[in-house]
Amino acid sequence: MLAAAASAVLAQNGLKLMEKSTTMCASPIVTKDNVGAILERAMDAGGGLLRLTPAWVPRSFLHPGKRIKLAPTDWYALGVHRGGIDERWFASTTEAMNDNRADDEGLSYCVFEGRRFLLRDAVAEAGPRLVGQAMWDEYQRWPVYSKFFDNMGPIPHHMHQSAEFARLTNQEGKPESYYFPPQLNAADNHFDYTFMGLEPGTTKDDVRRCLENWNKGDNGIQDLSRAYRLKPGTGWLIPAGVLHAPGSLCTYEPQWGSDVFGMFQSLVEGREVPWDLLVKDVPKDKHQDLDFIISQLDWEKNVDPYFKEHNYLEPVVDRECSGDGYTDRWIDYGKIDGSQLFSAKELTIEPGAKCVLKDRGASGWITVQGGGRMGALQLQTPVMIRFGEEPWDEVFITHEAAAAGVEIENTGGEPLVGLRYFGPDVHDNMPTVGDYRNS
Repeated sequence: MLAAAASAVLAQNGLKLMEKSTTMCASPIVTKDNVGAILERAMDAGGGLLRLTPAWVPRSFLHPGKRIKLAPTDWYALGVHRGGIDERWFASTTEAMNDNRADDEGLSYCVFEGRRFLLRDAVAEAGPRLVGQAMWDEYQRWPVYSKFFDNMGPIPHHMHQSAEFARLTNQEGKPESYYFPPQLNAADNHFDYTFMGLEPGTTKDDVRRCLENWNKGDNGIQDLSRAYRLKPGTGWLIPAGVLHAPGSLCTYEPQWGSDVFGMFQSLVEGREVPWDLLVKDVPKDKHQDLDFIISQLDWEKNVDPYFKEHNYLEPVVDRECSGDGYTDRWIDYGKIDGSQLFSAKELTIEPGAKCVLKDRGASGWITVQGGGRMGALQLQTPVMIRFGEEPWDEVFITHEAAAAGVEIENTGGEPLVGLRYFGPDVHDNMPTVGDYRNS
């Protein structure tokens, strides 16, 4: 009896595992050495448009916010030990720097003819056609990415190292930007406020005491900061070296192509933040050097008394790129330390309308509402995505296609809305921070 029961359980579990592996399967992978031919066919068939598949990323220290369309059965598709999936990366050639990560974690795949290949390999194969000659000459890669960042509650007060400090561990710095898409924020979740920077008058000794108190519970770093309420349809610039503790709105985050960070908060919602996450991207001989750790902060930007005035964003209509039945808005814009590193726009096309999208550079596109057509590719916003499925919502618009112009048509009964982000030094008409007040 027991043996029979055990066999039945094993058979049932085996069936479940088989069903799970079937639903989680994706197209076969084309290796880097063989990308050239399939890339050429994909570029010809798509008119320079490349269909991308979801790149899901888990974080072991966070709780998924459950708004980025991933099926509820698949929040822990990579295993509970890896943490819940709370991020989807777009048009990414940047690896996610998680412990125990897969070799391709964070990397986007192009899919064509039932097979898929890394966008990173495609850029290496035909860089000038995909990202533009100037960007290829300068960086030899697609140096940016964007993602949906979706959590149930706040995450620890942390910063991303500047290029200067990231270079010490052979990595790149990471400034970033935020936009809170209304389509993904019907629910605010647990804490729709973000702490940013430090209160003017805060001293480095104040921060040092917080680090010294790391193992005494809440180290009090947020007592030195200021929280701002988050509002769907708005955004922020977050320079490297600036402390921030993102709240629980689902966030679209164009950023530099890096995954460096340092957590400065020891306890979040009763969960321990290990010291290792503070010094993850710090040279090993500096792991207990509090002065060095604090020196990574851009002090002037953190204690800026006009922090909101210098970093808060609201959409600005690009009238040159808008017309009858369609509106193109800047959502992430402005320079960081005098450099145009990344930017993003939101295109809305009304039912029955169409437009020709013509940009000065390549972009990564994600559809957040409605359905239609981009050139020869169908667009459809999914309701739910199983892990491993390949929906029709994401496209890499190559430099070649952007320069020629791409026709986008709304064939549905609701607005077609897409977000797209750009790499460095693309625009000559980008707004500056604060220009929304004049629009």
